[in-house]
Parts: sequence; structure tokens; C-alpha cells
Amino acid sequence: MQQIRMGIVGVGNMGSAHVKRFLSGECPQIQLTAVADIDPTRLAWAKEQLPTVKTFDSADALFQSGEVDAVLIATPHYFHPPMCRAALEAGLHVLCEKPAGVYTKNVHELNEFAKTQNKTFAIMFNQRMNPLYQKMREIVKGGEWGELKRVNWIITNWFRTQYYYNSGGWRATWSGEGGGVLLNQCPHQLDLWQWICGMPSKIRAVCREGKWHDIEVEDDVMIYAEYPNGASGVFITTTGDCPGTNRLEITLEKAKLVCEDDKLMMAKLPMSTSEFIRTASDGFAKMEYSYEEVPCPGENSQHTGICNAFAAHILNGTPLSALGEEGINGLSISNAAFLSSWTGQDITLADGENPMAAHEDEFLSLLRDKIAHSKAKTTVNTGVQSDMSSTF
Repeated sequence: MQQIRMGIVGVGNMGSAHVKRFLSGECPQIQLTAVADIDPTRLAWAKEQLPTVKTFDSADALFQSGEVDAVLIATPHYFHPPMCRAALEAGLHVLCEKPAGVYTKNVHELNEFAKTQNKTFAIMFNQRMNPLYQKMREIVKGGEWGELKRVNWIITNWFRTQYYYNSGGWRATWSGEGGGVLLNQCPHQLDLWQWICGMPSKIRAVCREGKWHDIEVEDDVMIYAEYPNGASGVFITTTGDCPGTNRLEITLEKAKLVCEDDKLMMAKLPMSTSEFIRTASDGFAKMEYSYEEVPCPGENSQHTGICNAFAAHILNGTPLSALGEEGINGLSISNAAFLSSWTGQDITLADGENPMAAHEDEFLSLLRDKIAHSKAKTTVNTGVQSDMSSTF
């Protein structure tokens, strides 16, 4: 079988999980040939545990080694755009872990550069491989049940203790992680929200920083969104609720979808609510409807599915599950939510490749101030300032 030679940059929690995935044979078109990490402890682990895999003490050394055709970037958030760009410049295909970055300005710059390279650029939105969300997208985008009216997502099953936040000096800081629950736990849900329902046109949010924990970033968030067609949405998340909830409701003109507890339920109406409101002759009339579980066949292949699609695209030209350029969409929602919370203003998102274009400089200025006053006990690693020097 034809294979691509894959390198992994960053072999911490996520990177080491990918190491195991590739070595186990879950991705038969991928051969792990190299890893890189600037942490001596993780590099020593790699040398001991991966005797047949080349090890490097920097990403650049791996990129220039000739040992790989493609790389998976599994580093802290701030590194994602500069490392993706460096890998593309070195002539490599790139698969980036989520999120695409911390702020849309350099993610947009990366996307524009990626267009000029004849290489595959993908992002690890593994939740797109879940048949439940695939079916919801199919129903919403199909149009049979009418336009979007409302979407509500309560995703509060991220409960974390203070011990979790104390486990790393960079964790839950503006300079080390770039945000809290929106940047760490929720990038997949923000991506799915726009992937299923489309991008909102306006955001108003309250992001409460350190509400439930002794941290400087947000741990309790409520986002209100409006859509071009007049639909509305609410996204609620926190790391302070126990027990938590994960419930996604989408209301269409002729149906309602409810995704919860690993199943998808659908209420089907005989006509659109708008038409019934206009034509009913009884002020308290209600439509009869059916309510049934929707079959969602298929394997929930998660990270393995994304990696296999990435390899197949390089080798055979088959479609990607998540284009790298799409990472800016969910990030635009979180950047807009931060900016709205910091300024107390509605944030209007543009239709196009850079939804935060009108606001990205203001956001970046305020983020710089957050970073300048960050209480991080340690930086992510010694490369942070040099990687960010062109912008910060």
C-alpha cells in the first residue's frame, strides 16, 4: 500500500495520542517517520519509546530533514499559524490540531499563504466525523424542512477543578493559552455550530473571566448570535457546572432537531410554522407532529477518520473532511465573543473568507493588553516570543 511519511511536531498529550494511532495501524496510508519537541523530557520519551522514528529538537529541523512528506502540528495554540506556514514553505503537507490559532489576523494571513502553495492543508476537526452531526448538517442544508429559525447549544459538560488549572503555569492564561473554555474545550463545537447552521452575522457575548476558578481567562460564557435570514442562536458553555449538559437544538420552519445523549431526535411538522401562524383560525391552535429518533448510520471515526482522509487526499485526491482554511470560522466566533464581552458591543461578522476583518486589529490590540498583564508563571516554551514577534 502506498503511504505518506508523517512527522509530528509536539509529542505532549495530543501528539503522543497520534503517535499511538499511527503505530497501531489505524491509519494504514500513514507511516510515522519523525517527531519533534523542544521539551527535553518529551524528546527523551520519544527516543526511548520510538526507536525506529527519527527525533528532532525543533520543528525547523524536522521540516528540513527530508524524512517526511507531511506533518501534524500538535503544539500549543499560538504556534499553530507560524508552524503551519513554515511547514508549507518547506514543501510539506500540513494537518493542524485545533484551534487554527488564537487570533484571526494571523490565521487569515496563513490561509492566504496556503492558497499559494500546491500542498494539502487540513485541520483536525474530528467531531465532523460523528454521524450525528453529519446527519444534522444534511437535514439543515438539504432545505426540505425549511430555513433555520433558531439554534441553542448548551455545552457545559467540561467540568474542571482548580487542580487542573494549576497543573501547568501556562494553562488558562492569556500569554500561555490565549483563552479558556472557548479556546481549549469548545473549538470543535464552535466549528460544528457554523458547519451545520452557517456563520452568524452578529455576535453579542458575555465571557466571565475566573468566575468559578482562580484563573485569568473565561470559564463561563453566553453567546447570542443573529443570522442573515433573521434566525437567532444561543451558545452556553462553562467549566464550572457539575453535572453538565450537552444538548444541541435546531429549530427549522417545519422541524426541530434535538441532539443529546448520543442520539438525534426529530419533530416533524406538516407545514411551516410561519404559514400556520398566518392561516390558523384558532388563537391557541397547535400543529400535530411526529417525534422520532433519526437513524445516523456510519462509523464515528474521529481523529482516525480525519487522518485517513488527509492521507487519501494527498495520495488519491479524495475530498478532505476539513480544509485548513475553515479553521478561521469557529475562531471568528470566539474572537467576536471575546471582543463583544470586552467592549460591551455587538460585533458584526462579514460574509467571506475573513469574517472578523473589520475588527481583527481592535481584537489584537486588546489581546496584547491581556497578554501584557498575564500572570502566567511560565511561557509555553522558549519559542513563543520569537514565533509571535512579527505580530506582538
